[in-house]
Amino acid sequence: MTVIVNPAGPPAAPPAETTRATLRRNFWRGVWRVLRRKPSRMAGVVIVALFALMGVAGPLLYPAQLPRDDNALYAPPSLAHPFGTDFEGTDVLALVITGARYVLLTGLATAVITVALGTAIGLFAGFHRGRWDTVLMRLTDMNLAIPGLPLLLVLSTVWKFESPLEMGLVLGVLGWGGIARAVRSQTLSLRERGFIEAARGLGLPTRHIIGRELLPSMAPYIAMNMLIAVTGAVYAQVGLFFLGVLPFESNNWGVMLNLAVFNGGALTTPAALPYLMAPLIAILLLTLGIVLIVDAMDEIFNPRLREE
Repeated sequence: MTVIVNPAGPPAAPPAETTRATLRRNFWRGVWRVLRRKPSRMAGVVIVALFALMGVAGPLLYPAQLPRDDNALYAPPSLAHPFGTDFEGTDVLALVITGARYVLLTGLATAVITVALGTAIGLFAGFHRGRWDTVLMRLTDMNLAIPGLPLLLVLSTVWKFESPLEMGLVLGVLGWGGIARAVRSQTLSLRERGFIEAARGLGLPTRHIIGRELLPSMAPYIAMNMLIAVTGAVYAQVGLFFLGVLPFESNNWGVMLNLAVFNGGALTTPAALPYLMAPLIAILLLTLGIVLIVDAMDEIFNPRLREE
């Protein structure tokens, strides 16, 4: 019997970069399959993408000072004005589009700060436990005990919140406590699993264990909380502007609701109803799009569910 020996030896293992690129391609293919499985999920992606486009390109399509028509106060919906005009003769659709940037940037900044702080503190406290866990959890309890609305009332007297990033910073710093508590609980559970014990036994550094072992296991929860934090920030800022707590330094949906109710008489004047309904519909659609995407998160990050 003739034995053929391969002089080149066994085939070389694929480089790490190629392996990571393949994993990324497979992941995004899985995401596409999950989204296509339910038309409602694709509808959610389209809705959120349209709002993102409004936030990015909307203010570029209109001048800084929107034109007014004194002869078309509270004009009914038409082809020229799909949602009619407001009490100053300004196109309501233009107000919704130009006001989306402030709302979306505030929501995004709030979500990033909330999730980043909550995840970092929860992971560190749950993984190290001991004295660090005690100190960080007491700070978390203090954060949860801070009354957000009274604090914002005080801050609004000295801080104009002209930038959405300023608003997002305050809302994010006030809102990370709940995520920190939840992430800590999951970390305490995962750190006793076999794959974490194996990583410790191999002498892998803490940074690797947290970044490569713990974080991927909590990715679905973190991603869903980030999307939910966007909706919470939208409600918070719109509510504050509607109540008149914050100064009207820029156009956004909360300012529109305030002016429609208190200046435009939308609750008593039927002609002003489109001015009131337009921002409400925008908030409803944005929330619906985020909820539909959240519905797909668990299946996206769970390979078993993707294969079913």
